[in-house]
Amino acid sequence: MKRVVAYTGNEVAAEAMRQIEPDVVAAYPITPATEVVQAFSGFVSDGLIQTEMMTVESEHSAMSACVGAAAAGGRAMTVTAANGLALMWEILYCASGNRLPIAMTVVNRAMSAPINIHCDHSDSMGARDSGWIQIYSENAQEAYDNLIMALPIAEDKNVLLPIMVCFDGFIISHSIERVELLEDKEVKDFVGEYKPQFALLDLEHPKTFGPLDLQDYYIEHKRQQHEAMKFVPDAVLASAKRFEALSGRKYGLIETYKLDDADVAIVVLNSAAGSTRAVVDKMREQGIKAGLLKIRMFRPFPAELIAQSLAHCKAIAVLDRCDSFGAQGGPVAHEVRSAICNLPKVPKVIQSVYGLGGRDLNIEDIVDVFGDLKKVADTGKVEKVFDYITVRS
Repeated sequence: MKRVVAYTGNEVAAEAMRQIEPDVVAAYPITPATEVVQAFSGFVSDGLIQTEMMTVESEHSAMSACVGAAAAGGRAMTVTAANGLALMWEILYCASGNRLPIAMTVVNRAMSAPINIHCDHSDSMGARDSGWIQIYSENAQEAYDNLIMALPIAEDKNVLLPIMVCFDGFIISHSIERVELLEDKEVKDFVGEYKPQFALLDLEHPKTFGPLDLQDYYIEHKRQQHEAMKFVPDAVLASAKRFEALSGRKYGLIETYKLDDADVAIVVLNSAAGSTRAVVDKMREQGIKAGLLKIRMFRPFPAELIAQSLAHCKAIAVLDRCDSFGAQGGPVAHEVRSAICNLPKVPKVIQSVYGLGGRDLNIEDIVDVFGDLKKVADTGKVEKVFDYITVRS
């Protein structure tokens, strides 16, 4: 029996964590993720769950505590955003290098300086090469669903890698939406009991975590992480298939909208996909064959699937809510270009950065992008490979 609620993105993230009931949650609140920790700590203090809630002195300590808990054999989760994620930087690599399936909610927020508490993707994109699986969420429903699906992915015996579930700060974290929740028992049964393959507290089988690893083995261990990432897409799809049977909601590595016959398409992450979907309908009414490709799993990057999905397009625009300063466009654009570069006929590509620091991406902005794409498709020429949009001229 489904339960329909009106919750913010932060509230549904806390609700998902309550239903999962991890062994340990270590966290240091930071805007706009604070409400997740606040709500979850209330569940613990009210005795609704038996999670060990650790309030620590920094995000570096939060991830360190999660690493210790996971290495000991516990299921560990945490929450952060922006500068908090940056402060975890060293320990992100410890978590992935030690193959610890920690799950973390990242409420996407701009990086300082200047100080800004609103949304862009510079925080999680900065961590894209840290060895963590990355899943992105368009709305509160997806944030809830993705968090529940995250644990079986990370804990898959062929994967054993940490995972971050991302959603847009304030746009999703503080906006109230209609969300369908599963029953507590359904979530418990879905994630199952965590049975660690290796645990420091298994005294009958001694282990070493975090040893000195010089030229003799370091690169082999990094290669093992690389190989583990190859198992992630299958684990993501397996978790999604089970979740669909439970909830009726279907997920893949990507989501497309009216893309099959599209001449022009926009590629985007997170909440901007909703606005783009509406504009695709508007363009179709005007006779323009427009489409959308929303990336759900960014790490590992589903390059082959994305290339196949875009191969027939004449022109595509990749919209990044993050810049790679000094490069030609943002990180999503770099990945998409790399994915399509060996196609027999490569679509023309426009790369745009938008919405930094929470600046709205309006319907008119997306209409303009599709207008530019139509010109490129008609002429076969790209006048400007990279540009900022949503910026005052």
